[in-house]
Amino acid sequence: MSKKLLLTLFLGITLYSLPALSQSPVNVVRVKYDGGGDWYGNRTTFVNIFEFMRSNTNVVTAEREITLSISDKDFFRYPIAYIAGHGNVKFSDTEVSRLRQYLTSGGFLWADDDYGMDIHFRREMKKVFPEGEWVELPFSHPIYHINDNFPNGLPKVHKHDGGPPRGLALFHEGRMVVFYSFNTDISDGCEDMNVHETSPEVHRSALKMGTNILLWALLH
Repeated sequence: MSKKLLLTLFLGITLYSLPALSQSPVNVVRVKYDGGGDWYGNRTTFVNIFEFMRSNTNVVTAEREITLSISDKDFFRYPIAYIAGHGNVKFSDTEVSRLRQYLTSGGFLWADDDYGMDIHFRREMKKVFPEGEWVELPFSHPIYHINDNFPNGLPKVHKHDGGPPRGLALFHEGRMVVFYSFNTDISDGCEDMNVHETSPEVHRSALKMGTNILLWALLH
């Protein structure tokens, strides 16, 4: 039995056993934050990731993500959150508390630095997990292999400051609660190819990695 078929069967069993996921298509909540950063960018990223997932896995997804602030009463309805941007990120004290509660209660955050978010995002996450330290994941980590194989870790989408992309994580009680794709810009790679003049190869690689991240989050 192939790896992908095993994954499909496992996902089917897992999603069926989770009421919150079995009653509606899988979706992601985009974090709307203060501070002036462009949380609203990458408008076609999840439209394309979700379409790719529907075509290449048995996971049923929404058509596009939903956008909420962390303080919104419905934020906790979504098991996967996403944050990206180029500039400043600012969480209120209430958002810091709620985001920690969300992540320590089973939620997962995918952060993708569009180039310029890094220093601000790290500052705010230190408020959420003052005891936490970023860990660079080894290329052997399952997030790079769960559906499509990335033996060298994250694919490189944009040059940014040069150097390799980095997959960083925050853990709480042994569980990865935040995955941070840094120095690559997976989100841009997943957008419509004409938006950033992305090659078909880079576009497909980004969609595969985005799918890996979401599948890993759903199963953990």
